[in-house]
Amino acid sequence: MTRTDTPVLVPPGTGPVPSLAASAAHPAATGGPAAPVARPALVPRLRATVTQLASFGTIGAICFLIDLGAYNLLRATVLPDGPIAAKIASAVVATAVAWLANRSITFRSQRQVGRKETLREGLLFAVTNVIGLGIAAACLFVSHYVLGFTSTLADNVAGNGVGLVLGTAFRFVAYKALVFRSTDAHAKEHAA
Repeated sequence: MTRTDTPVLVPPGTGPVPSLAASAAHPAATGGPAAPVARPALVPRLRATVTQLASFGTIGAICFLIDLGAYNLLRATVLPDGPIAAKIASAVVATAVAWLANRSITFRSQRQVGRKETLREGLLFAVTNVIGLGIAAACLFVSHYVLGFTSTLADNVAGNGVGLVLGTAFRFVAYKALVFRSTDAHAKEHAA
C-alpha cells in the first residue's frame, strides 16, 4: 500500500498548519502503529548514574590511598608491633572520609538532613561497609580454605581482586538504595 502526501486544507483562523514531520510522528496521522518512543527520563537518569559511578570510584581510590598511607604511617611510628590495630585505625579513618565525601559529592542530592537522619545514614554507611568487607573476606575464605588456593597471589586475587570488586558493587548499590535515601529524593524519582 502506498501513501501519497496531500496538502491539508485548514480554514483560516483555526490555528497553525501542522508540519509534515509532526503529523508523521502522530500515529493517527500515518494510519499505522506508533513508532517506539524513548523514555525521555531514561537518558538523564543514566547520565546521573554514570556520574555517580565516576565520583564513587574516584572517592574509593582516594580512600584506598588514605587507608594504605595511614596504615603504613601508624606501623612506622606509634604502632610498629600492632598491625591489626593499625589496620583498624586506618580503615576507620578511610571509612569516615569516604562517608563525608560520598555524602557531600556523590550522593549530595539524595542525602538526609537533620541530626537524627544523619546519624541513621552514618550507621547504615558503617553497616554497609562491614558487609562489603565481609563479602571480600568470604571470597578469600572460599578461595583459601574451600578451593585450596593458598598462595599469596591467589589470596590477593580472591580478597583484593574478586572480593574488592563484589564488595564495591554491593556498597554502591546499597549506598544508592538505602544509605543516602531521603524521602524527597524517593518521591522525586517516582514522579519523574
